[in-house]
Amino acid sequence: MIKMKPFALIAAVLFVVTIMIPTLLVLPFMEKTSGNEAEAAPEVEVETTQPAVEVAVYRSGLEKVEKLPLEEYLVGVVAAEMPADFELEALKAQALSARTYTVDWLMSGAKAEVPEGIDADISDTENNQVYKNDEELRKQWGKDYSWKISKIKEAVAATSGQILTFEGAPIYAAFFSTSNGYTENSEDYFQEPLPYLKSVESPWDVNTEKFHGQLVIKVKDFEKKLGVKLGDSAEVGKIVERTKGNRVAKVDINGKALTGKEVREGLGLKSSDFTWERKGDNVVINTKGNGHGVGMSQFGANGMAQEGKKYDEIVQYYYNGATIDTTKTLLTKITASR
Repeated sequence: MIKMKPFALIAAVLFVVTIMIPTLLVLPFMEKTSGNEAEAAPEVEVETTQPAVEVAVYRSGLEKVEKLPLEEYLVGVVAAEMPADFELEALKAQALSARTYTVDWLMSGAKAEVPEGIDADISDTENNQVYKNDEELRKQWGKDYSWKISKIKEAVAATSGQILTFEGAPIYAAFFSTSNGYTENSEDYFQEPLPYLKSVESPWDVNTEKFHGQLVIKVKDFEKKLGVKLGDSAEVGKIVERTKGNRVAKVDINGKALTGKEVREGLGLKSSDFTWERKGDNVVINTKGNGHGVGMSQFGANGMAQEGKKYDEIVQYYYNGATIDTTKTLLTKITASR
């Protein structure tokens, strides 16, 4: 997912033409009532002085491409990536991160991993960002659709025209579900060091609903997935090194060295902060956190919002040194560097 970003002039021109000129917003919003279906609320509309860029999304489950305006796409991303009952400021932070990720991806010239012959910009899975369309959200939310979609649209509209940059370029706005109490340095998981993706404390995640995880796996399956042999040893392996974010950096399993990332991805663990023990024919693995740990923690963002922090404070905490920029300012910086 991490990649270097080519900033050719054509990319800059495409960016300004397609992203947005100052947006006119209509923002009716209705608070959720306590546990009951809210009364019908007028839909939040986003009007622009010119058509927004179209994003071609590969719908993996449907095996087709769905084309839609950027801001409409972002509504579907925020709705799929973060619970609608999270604080509004957390949802705004998610919208800003999602817009930044999308713009960075489009400007880089990268393409989604899709079947041969399919032309799409981005996928609807965790390989990029999870996305659901309006029909899917109506089905998923049922009677809560009205207040949830209004809240999501308000969050997206409130950040319209904003993007996170570092030294004039869009940042790689990585985000994930739940930390282990700390975020991770980008180089400790993605190999590439980025100055705005450094480990910070994230105490708001601790003991939230996705903080603890456990996997029980047969010894033979453990050995097959990681390409190791445990033999008759009562020990699984030795954790040799941990990262600054307190996740496993390196392990030694009966003489074979693996990274924490390799173990996490090989076994499908929720997090690379894990401990393990052998119990008979099983290996029991306990994890803390959910996700790769780099960038903004979603549960951490919600915890900050509950304490009264605004979305700009949230993103600038998790993306240290990044600036909230406008598309106009970004264009000026890009063209000035040519």
